Amino acid sequence: MSVTRTFDMLQRYREQFPVKTDAFACKEGKGWKKFSTEAYIVESYHTAYGFMELGCKPGDKIATISNNRPEWNFVDMAMAMTGIIHVPVFATLDTEGYKAIFDHAGVRYAFVADKALAQKISSLIGVVKSLEKVFTFDRIDGFAHWSEVSELGKAQESKHRQELERIKAGIKPEDCVTLIYTSGTTGNSKGVMLSHRNLMSNAMAAAGVFNLKPEHRYLSILPICHVGERMGNYQSQYSGCSIYYAESIATVANDLKDVKPHAFGAVPRILEKVYDKIIAKGELLTGVKKKLFFWALDLGLKYKLNGENGAWYEFRLKIANKIIFNKWREALGGNLIYIGIGGAALQPRLERVFWAAGVRLVNMYGLTETSPIITINRITAPLLKLGSVGAVIPDVQVKIAADGEILAKGPNVMLGYFKDEKATSEAIDAEGWFHTGDIGVIDEGKFLRITDRKKEIFKLSNGKYVAPQAIENMLKESVYIDAAMVIGEGEKFTSALISPNVEALAKFCEGKNLSTKREMITLHKEVEKLFKEIVDGFNKNLGDDEKVKRFRLVAEDWTPDNGMLSPTLKLKRKVLMKKYENEVNEIFRREPERVS
Repeated sequence: MSVTRTFDMLQRYREQFPVKTDAFACKEGKGWKKFSTEAYIVESYHTAYGFMELGCKPGDKIATISNNRPEWNFVDMAMAMTGIIHVPVFATLDTEGYKAIFDHAGVRYAFVADKALAQKISSLIGVVKSLEKVFTFDRIDGFAHWSEVSELGKAQESKHRQELERIKAGIKPEDCVTLIYTSGTTGNSKGVMLSHRNLMSNAMAAAGVFNLKPEHRYLSILPICHVGERMGNYQSQYSGCSIYYAESIATVANDLKDVKPHAFGAVPRILEKVYDKIIAKGELLTGVKKKLFFWALDLGLKYKLNGENGAWYEFRLKIANKIIFNKWREALGGNLIYIGIGGAALQPRLERVFWAAGVRLVNMYGLTETSPIITINRITAPLLKLGSVGAVIPDVQVKIAADGEILAKGPNVMLGYFKDEKATSEAIDAEGWFHTGDIGVIDEGKFLRITDRKKEIFKLSNGKYVAPQAIENMLKESVYIDAAMVIGEGEKFTSALISPNVEALAKFCEGKNLSTKREMITLHKEVEKLFKEIVDGFNKNLGDDEKVKRFRLVAEDWTPDNGMLSPTLKLKRKVLMKKYENEVNEIFRREPERVS
């Protein structure tokens, strides 16, 4: 059947995967609670009838603020069928952040995960004029459970069945189905309007690349409110693949062993953490085992596709796979076909070593405004090139503007920014090209490679431009560096703020009989000397203007919880610059601004 609207997938389930017992699954106690195809369809329809009984009309806005769970899909499909606009929001915002989004969107109801969110959002009733009620996915005393909507709809099915079919028939592929607020790393958050066509053209293109089967399992790890994981969710549904929802980032290692997934999505930072833990375990080995571990690792870091390194390399790689890399695959569940990677730049060394280990990282590129995928690196030649973000997906076009900016056009490009015609016209030109704000090049006429974010490139006082992302990624190749922000706008030289990998650094300090307390660890002279050697080593591969002439170590870990990173784990540069104003002034030996 033709799938042009998100809720068309319910009929596709009914026709192609009618007896599936684990369309969705979530952790309950020590086991997994499973939801069948029939349960998915029935709950979605009952919830839709419930929305109608509550008086919801097409165009109303309902927000979800939740961890990943099957119930998210029930309300998502119910909203899509009734013409309600779904406003999924990250669970890490403060009350003012929610207020701003709810006011701007005109949110009528909110479905939240737990007690803490319920209390936070319910405090906005009466403050946000449009907000009427909060429902919870967890059962919490004093709050309405989401199932009340489903039960209400079940009781009133006969009353609303015919009207729902009329509404569904009138919904067009180009109609808006969701309003997603960007994380706002370089400015104010904007509401991105995406249509059924935007989302489904993207999901079906991805499904064609990843080719998952009904017998496969997809582990959903990243926040489903983010368009990238939502696309993974939809493409898995389109393929009939079972979707298992990880409890949290903290439980992923155990969930991988339990579920033994065939695929999951991740952002580079998650892979960086995994890699660092692998290295840390290798450091604990002794004797021959340790030598073999780092022999295999060194081999993997030199990996090239299609046997380009020659027969002798491939022979040694087979040995490395049998004695070392097989353990990596087992730790990831043992069944992985691919890991979809997006959201930020992937370090080339990680891509090479995981491919060498038989774990295919499928790098992709896009934005919320493009639903999100523009390009995907395929799993096999001829549309596969490591170090790139792949070739364009079907029906999408890409070109590079005169200033190096990546432009895209196709059915994946958003309808526009909600209530912001000016920003929309600035982003989408008269010919329909979306201006991504990213700088890139096209290799071999088909492979896109991102070089930096247009707004993040800065100019030194000598007029030379510096692209920070590539330098930051290079610095993070050190096991001792967790995150880095390269700075120097208007200054004489390039510098950096560095957040160290405290676990790795603590082991270094132990060997030197130094304090391993977080607040002390960056103050040791031996540590400063170590990092100078690391930075100087990387500087050898950089041009004169790119070299990091000075740096400052900071004790804090940068996370979404403390506001240093966005929910998608990107640097919040303005926040970091404000937080470390004194350190930045010290780097450039500036006098702090005096407030009169």
